[in-house]
Amino acid sequence: MEIRRFGVGHRRPEGPSGTTGVVSAVIHADARGMVAELAFARRSTMEPHRSANSAWFVVVEGGGWIQVADEKARVAAGEAVLWPAGLEHAAWTELSEMRAFMVEFAGADDTAALGILEGRALELTPGGAADPGEASRAAAVSAPRAEGSLTSGSTAGARTAAEGEPL
Repeated sequence: MEIRRFGVGHRRPEGPSGTTGVVSAVIHADARGMVAELAFARRSTMEPHRSANSAWFVVVEGGGWIQVADEKARVAAGEAVLWPAGLEHAAWTELSEMRAFMVEFAGADDTAALGILEGRALELTPGGAADPGEASRAAAVSAPRAEGSLTSGSTAGARTAAEGEPL
């Protein structure tokens, strides 16, 4: 059994490269990908950057902002954002803190997720898949999915009207 510690007292104080006000703890990293905890203080930034790998940015506490290409949106605890390989992406906070996990996969194989985001159904052929990767994507697409959407522009969850960020 292997246990990895993260959270307060176990984060790198300097944070990942390209960040300001962010501390982190790498929980797992190998040739298949990486899992890391990111803790954003108020007014923290992860500068816009690109990656050859696909990643999920999973918000577990607080909230802030994310950007994928030219699209920007608020995010809050309980939401996950796909950062497709090759697209510029960023995250930041203004008046609230945010804690997230980043799950990065080695390579750019986000085909199944992109199809879901674009609203396309995955076509399955009787008796099997067209290629070995298709079977795993088909299994991922057939798994139960939660319903939801990005946080609206409402400030209902903010402490004050001036804050405007989900808490």
